[in-house]
Amino acid sequence: MSLMDLFSNKDVRLVKAHLKNLVALSKVDNFIAKTERELIYKIGERNGLSEELVEDIIEETSTSEAHIPLNDSERFDDLFDLVHLMLVDGIIHESEIDFCMNMAERLGFKKAIVGVLVRKISMNIANGLNRESIKADVSNFLKF
Repeated sequence: MSLMDLFSNKDVRLVKAHLKNLVALSKVDNFIAKTERELIYKIGERNGLSEELVEDIIEETSTSEAHIPLNDSERFDDLFDLVHLMLVDGIIHESEIDFCMNMAERLGFKKAIVGVLVRKISMNIANGLNRESIKADVSNFLKF
């Protein structure tokens, strides 16, 4: 195995772990909506995973699985995608909000701010802001 293979395998493991977090959220209401499934496939494809591999991840993941990223940028990306997935089907279940807030805490965000943080990301997505703008806004919010 070359050094390049080692790095690409690590990247694939991180992408799979991220998708498992998204699948766990989508299964929290015991139903994966078509729009949620499409977003999961899109994120998998964007990260170089085959449709078959993404389907395997969907089938094998339970709602209790979670992966914690190693740095702030990955933590934001995971939370952003979780909140985006929560919003994508147009129906927000209380269990999905609770899952996002719980995951935000598990990702290392302080319990006192997770509700505001999830709401801030949700509102920015609903207002059409792009990921980088939302990341900058959240970063400014977290500095206080």
